[in-house]
Amino acid sequence: MMASPRILLCGGVLGRINQLFKRVNSVNKSAGPFDALFCVGQFFSDEQDRLDELMDYVEGRAQIPLPTYFIGDYGFDAAKVLSVVSKNSANQGFKMDGFKVCDNLFWLKGSGKFTLHGLSVAYLSGRQLSNGQQFGTYSQDDIDALRAFAEEPGIVDLFLSNEWPSGITNRATASDIPAGISDSSGSDSTVSQLVAEIKPRYHIAEKQKFLHALSPIPSSAMSAAEISAKPPNTTLSPYTLADQVDHPKEATKRTSDSSLDSQYWRYDVSNKRQKHGNVDGNKVCFKFISSGTCPRGEKCNFQHDIDAREQFLRGVCLDFIIKGKCEKGPDCNFKHSLQDEGESYSRKRPGSGNSNANRSKECWFCLSSPNVESHLVTSIGENFYCALAKGPLVQDHILIIPVEHSPNTLSLPADSEIELGKFQNSLKMYYKNQGKEAVFFEWISKRGTHANLQAVPVPSSKAAALKDIFSLAAEKLGFEFVTKRFNNNSEGRKWLRTQFDKNFSCFYVELPEGSFLSHLVEENEKFPGQFGREVLAGLLNMADRADWRNCTIGKEEETKLAENFKKRFEVFDPSQ
Repeated sequence: MMASPRILLCGGVLGRINQLFKRVNSVNKSAGPFDALFCVGQFFSDEQDRLDELMDYVEGRAQIPLPTYFIGDYGFDAAKVLSVVSKNSANQGFKMDGFKVCDNLFWLKGSGKFTLHGLSVAYLSGRQLSNGQQFGTYSQDDIDALRAFAEEPGIVDLFLSNEWPSGITNRATASDIPAGISDSSGSDSTVSQLVAEIKPRYHIAEKQKFLHALSPIPSSAMSAAEISAKPPNTTLSPYTLADQVDHPKEATKRTSDSSLDSQYWRYDVSNKRQKHGNVDGNKVCFKFISSGTCPRGEKCNFQHDIDAREQFLRGVCLDFIIKGKCEKGPDCNFKHSLQDEGESYSRKRPGSGNSNANRSKECWFCLSSPNVESHLVTSIGENFYCALAKGPLVQDHILIIPVEHSPNTLSLPADSEIELGKFQNSLKMYYKNQGKEAVFFEWISKRGTHANLQAVPVPSSKAAALKDIFSLAAEKLGFEFVTKRFNNNSEGRKWLRTQFDKNFSCFYVELPEGSFLSHLVEENEKFPGQFGREVLAGLLNMADRADWRNCTIGKEEETKLAENFKKRFEVFDPSQ
């Protein structure tokens, strides 16, 4: 096991840079060495005469003894210093691990998540946005981005916030969470919500205690038993207690022996990683097999089996691959034998017998196929039909699917666009009637599975964040969307057809305000097939529903949901 990193924590520096590093040097000599220092209170001074102290370090006249990261990016001279830092060419781009101010000093701007000495560190910098301030504040985009980052598998070890969470009294402790000391600048309900959602092992938000030492074992280096073990003297999470104070009736309803027990210690690995198997190295990684990527990379506890991934792409049942058997038996729509290289998910390679017949018979989206789940179908047109998504992300998650087998909606005859537009507009009106907006996206694999254009409703209050959250997720994967805005859906889809190249896989999303975001996936580029759903799951704070396989329900319940949707949608349905 790797040695535990040794971390120093500091509250509000208030521009007392010399005092800070004098103290750090002393502690480093007597109890060190330490690997890093996190400053979570106000970093800059409110006075005019403190800037010279900082500039001595920035300009190289004094040295900072260890890597230091700060998030309280406000104070009298903050804008003067940070505007220069922002313009530095070395700090351009999507830098979640800190903008370099000088040697060993890093500014954590906005929000982000990065790994330091094996520790997963997430942060929310500054205070809530007010009066259009450029520095020292965070925006709704920063909050949404952090929620999107938090959807990834794995555990956040440290969460840093400048603001103290509302509803939490001083020196409250829970789980691993160390004692905290309230920042006198006030409390923030947003921070409380984020901590409750991210569930970090440690939440750091201090001011009055000048230095605190910590040596946590990274969760990535811990076994399942170690992560799920309940430490002695553990108390209820203060965030749960705060919620009970704010909503006593609801809290009373939720409280039971089992729920109370789960509140003592959140790292229930049997629930969190049920789909991955055991961490004994003999199980394959569900995330890698299903999407081709895994955010944990080499640190993942499960095998990234390329052969298993290839079998999945050829239509082999995931349970059969992982467990060697499938409990659904003949009711399963996937294959229960290993496939040769020539096989694909929906069809054999051209020239391998009657490919059209095989394609229609095997594909579970072809309306003429015996495998189609007809109980999910909600309306049928001439060229397209609508169906309730299997394992829906949210209620009324709908798929618009070509009746005939087609690998994408962009290569269909142009006249079919008229009907597609009618279905899209009808869904927009239906969602709007519920106070929601429609997001449409399509993942087009060059391997050529049956097309489906997904329609997901999102609350109107979150619609403004959609473009930024998709762009941030793209930057995180190392690409940038080609983006264009149109006054109507028809013109946007005409533009998409000019962007599409059948020799490449492609992803695009249509946003409520008329923007179309498109990306052609390069030959060796790793792109998660559930990217659109994963981003929306993060935005909607539904990380556990990012994979449709986690959301499947019984046929009886599916039938009931589909029938209820048909009744509500009937007045909007263009096929009626």
